[in-house]
Amino acid sequence: MTRHHATTYRSAAVRRLRADLALALRAAAHHGLGEGVCNHFSIELPDASGRFLLNPRGLLWSEVQADDIVLVDAHGARLAGTCEVEPTAMFIHAAVHRIARKACVLHTHMPFATALTLTQPRALDTTLSQNAMRFHGRVAVDARYNGLALDGSEGERIAHAMHGADVAFLGNHGVVVCGARIDHAYDDLYYLERACMHQVLAHSTGQPLLPVAAELAARVAAQTLGERLQSELFFAALRRTL
Repeated sequence: MTRHHATTYRSAAVRRLRADLALALRAAAHHGLGEGVCNHFSIELPDASGRFLLNPRGLLWSEVQADDIVLVDAHGARLAGTCEVEPTAMFIHAAVHRIARKACVLHTHMPFATALTLTQPRALDTTLSQNAMRFHGRVAVDARYNGLALDGSEGERIAHAMHGADVAFLGNHGVVVCGARIDHAYDDLYYLERACMHQVLAHSTGQPLLPVAAELAARVAAQTLGERLQSELFFAALRRTL
C-alpha cells in the first residue's frame, strides 16, 4: 500500500463510503440476499480515478465492517485494505465500472431473482406487480451463461451485455443492480428481489397473470425515480437498526 493510497483510504469521504458499503452488505445478509461468502458489492471513488471499494474475500456479509472493505484499481488490483480480493469480483466489477460507467455495482445470486434467470424469459416481467413496475425500461438480459467469470473478457462481455441498464439478469447465474449511490442501489436491489418473489409466487398458483399496460408501468417507473427520498430513508433506517 503506497502512502497516497493509504491516505485516500483513510480520508473522511472514503471512510463514509466504506461504512455505507459495509452497511449494504450487512443489510443484504439480514434480508437473505447473500450466498455463503460469494458475490460482491462495490462503489467507485468520486475522483474519476477508476478506483473502487469492494468487499473482501472470505467474509460473510453479516460480519463485514468498514475496515474490512478493500480499495482496488480499475483492473481489480488491491491498493489498500488487509484482505484479499476474490477473482470473479475483480473481473465482473472492474468491467462494469469501466465499461457500463456505473458508480455502485451490486452483484448477487439472491433466490427469487436468480430463479427467474433460469426461466425462458430470463427476467422479471415489469408489467406485473407495482414493485416490478419501478424497473420498467431499466432491465437488460444477458441470456448467454458462459461459466465463472475468471478472466477479463467474461467480465467485459457481461458489462457490454448490460447496454447501460441499471439492472441486468444474467442467465443461469444471478443479477447485477447498479446505481449512482449506494442507498439508491440497495433500495433497488431489495425491491427487485421482492418483485421477483411476487412473480414466482404468482406463477406457483397456476392462475393466469394479469399484467398492466406498458404505458402505465413506464409511468410508475418514472414516479419512483422522480423521488428517491424513500430509498434514502430506508437506508437510514437500516443504519439505525443494523
